[in-house]
Amino acid sequence: MALLERISDLLRWQQKDPSFNLPWKQDSLPIFSESSPLYHTPKKPEPLTQQEEHDLNLANQRLQQLCRKCVEANMPLLVDAEHTTVQPAIDYFTYSSAIMHNKDDNPIVFGTIQTYLKDAKERLLLATQAADEIGIPMGFKLVRGAYMSTESKIAESFGYGSPIHDSIQDTHNCFNDCSAFLLEKMANGKGSLVLATHNIESGKLAAAKAYEIGFGKVNHKLEFAQLCGMSDALSFGLSNAGFRVSKYMPFGPVEMVMPYLLRRAEENRGILAASGFDRQLIRKELGRRLKAAIF
Repeated sequence: MALLERISDLLRWQQKDPSFNLPWKQDSLPIFSESSPLYHTPKKPEPLTQQEEHDLNLANQRLQQLCRKCVEANMPLLVDAEHTTVQPAIDYFTYSSAIMHNKDDNPIVFGTIQTYLKDAKERLLLATQAADEIGIPMGFKLVRGAYMSTESKIAESFGYGSPIHDSIQDTHNCFNDCSAFLLEKMANGKGSLVLATHNIESGKLAAAKAYEIGFGKVNHKLEFAQLCGMSDALSFGLSNAGFRVSKYMPFGPVEMVMPYLLRRAEENRGILAASGFDRQLIRKELGRRLKAAIF
């Protein structure tokens, strides 16, 4: 994490001062937009030390080895998102890897866009435009975002407003707008999309848009995703409608998994409402089976 913070600082300063040289930097797609928060780096950072450059090379070697394995297996690699303190470095690694490994309209490396950030759509537009210009197919995973309280505290500590949308509805609108934009691009044969959402309304809107543009049947370019055990009604509904759906499961030590699950709950307040809907359907099905057994 310390290395990701250092790289993010250096990338942010280069955004402020384009003449700032980063000798280790590889080709990438745009990471920032004009509205992206840069307050994390108030002063010019020192260049990477020799040890940090060694660590950077090692990290990149490991990532490229993983990318090559995914290319061999034709298995997408979805790089997750974190808080804005380290996200620029993550986007840099993701996009530079995508340039190397995404070929022939078959994205292997997917970036993640957190739509609770005010600059999310601008960054998405810039990245897709740059990818189109160099002929690289891009894959994206859309999520809402999971560090609301953290981001607000960081921004406040620097004397800035929160980089997160002012209301949950603004976040919903951003998620749905980004989803529609990427679906329209896919209709023209460009890119792939994973919609990671537990929000029933977003699922309905995306499904309707997919049908409108001709993605109504199972298509490897579009996939929905929900946590295992959450929003099962949405998952089965989308699957029954002919869409690809995956249920994903975090694994690891309890002390690491529980904070992750709590962030997911904070990320999408609609999870609780969706769970209530799931329970309604379960009760309805139990009643149906009980009546069938009696009669």
